Amino acid sequence: MTIHLLPPHISRLIAAGEVVSRPLDVVRELVDNALDAGATRIEVEVEGGGLALVRVRDNGAGIAADSVALAPVRHATSKLEPEASAVERVSTLGFRGEALWAAAQAGELHLVTRPAAQVGASEVQAVGDDVTVRRTSAPAGTTVTVRSLFARLPARLRTQAPPGVEVREITALVGRYVLHHPGLYWRLTVDGEARLTHAPSDHRGAVASVYGPLSANRVLRVEAQAEGELRVRGVVSRPELTRARRDRMHFSVNGRPILAPPELEKAVIEGFAELLPSGVAPLCVLDLTVAPEDHNPNVHPAKQVVALADLPGVAARVRAAVTEALAAHPLARAAPALIAPPEPQAAPARGTFPALALVGVYQELYLLAQGEGDLWIVDAHAAHERALYERLTRELTAAPPAELPEPELLHLTPEQVARLHERASELRAWGLTIEDFGAGLARLRTLPAALAALPVPRLHEQIIEAALGDSPDPRRDVLARLACAPALKAGMLDAGRGEGVLAALTVCEQPWSCPHGRPTVLRLSERDLAHAFGRRGVRDVARGRDEVRDSKR
Repeated sequence: MTIHLLPPHISRLIAAGEVVSRPLDVVRELVDNALDAGATRIEVEVEGGGLALVRVRDNGAGIAADSVALAPVRHATSKLEPEASAVERVSTLGFRGEALWAAAQAGELHLVTRPAAQVGASEVQAVGDDVTVRRTSAPAGTTVTVRSLFARLPARLRTQAPPGVEVREITALVGRYVLHHPGLYWRLTVDGEARLTHAPSDHRGAVASVYGPLSANRVLRVEAQAEGELRVRGVVSRPELTRARRDRMHFSVNGRPILAPPELEKAVIEGFAELLPSGVAPLCVLDLTVAPEDHNPNVHPAKQVVALADLPGVAARVRAAVTEALAAHPLARAAPALIAPPEPQAAPARGTFPALALVGVYQELYLLAQGEGDLWIVDAHAAHERALYERLTRELTAAPPAELPEPELLHLTPEQVARLHERASELRAWGLTIEDFGAGLARLRTLPAALAALPVPRLHEQIIEAALGDSPDPRRDVLARLACAPALKAGMLDAGRGEGVLAALTVCEQPWSCPHGRPTVLRLSERDLAHAFGRRGVRDVARGRDEVRDSKR
């Protein structure tokens, strides 16, 4: 690994300013360097919230003895060729050549490094611009230690966050690296106490290390086929694992954890479609790979914001990848525990709804059925709503739009008028023609034939409200609202209608939730019932999902 000084005309191109303003910045830059060195084992140590000590030890490539004196020099790097075009195709996490220099300016830098093929190691001590290099002995790899951070900068030291706050941020940062680089060994030690340890595994194992095994048991693998150099892989949570905030939606671009643009977060949520109720967000860890020239990591001092050449295209690929992952799994949710939460069980590999035998009707709203060795509880309203929604979706464009005998004049709010101008062509494509009549009025000319004869009160008004509402997908919002009104309600259910609902679910493409995101079914295994009743008899055997799982071993 040969280090060279970047010419001034190159350093100016990347002068976004890599400034160490807190211990978190030191941890980030040193971990990036370890990853760029090809390390498979990275250990982070923090003392005093990082102000007393930050140390990152790795088993990467190391720095050759003839280049190590340049390591703490500003704009000295082995990661970027000294030519202008190299700035447009960055392929490493670090590239400015400022990380070690900035750490030496803010604290006392100590570096020990040795390439595996080199006899003897090099030791560098740097404080400000004073650099000392000597020979030493050490294992292959690199250990970088930064002590007494900001001791020579009292104004900056006084504005630092309390140690507990900084440790929390550092733990979260290392956790994100674990999530996006799960195949490495990671260890975070705080004041001599191990806070986070991760052995090499896959994304599910990384979720277990960071968020616990319960979350890991509720994630699905995402592996989208590459389109050119664009690739999406990782995990996304099942619909029942959600949060009110988006703080567990994690993205990386070419291995770099990023602050995701809203378009990517929105793409994941839209990939769930009606599986996800409004106002909540899933857990996801998605690694995006793009061509080096199609992204720019040099738009933020900490390089956490990445500009993408084709953000809409990447978002569309993310949305499709999430949808494909969800479609490949049965998404029936576990019934509430009778005594204690049941142990997680593997779901069957089939993605379709099983054939169920009706056992009975409860409270004229819920169906009790059995199938695959389990007891299923079906919300008849939600299930019927799902079936109606999919039928309307299939029929929406099957026939020409229905022309109203007399166009209907409608009053619109200013927001609805603005959305009409934005969406008019989209609405017309599936048969809904609304013309701006001026002065807050609009004229309804045609309706999709599948909707025109629905027995829904205030049909036209409901269609307009949904089509011109704030939903990003007006078509889905219209159909979801119109499927709800005629669906079976409490008190309308009997055995005959129950059989019809179960049959309708078996032909649904996505039978696991209603169009608004509520589950259609809950599932309870015989084993859970037996354990709840304290049974240990012959009936307490592997059944249902266990049988399916065992048959694949």
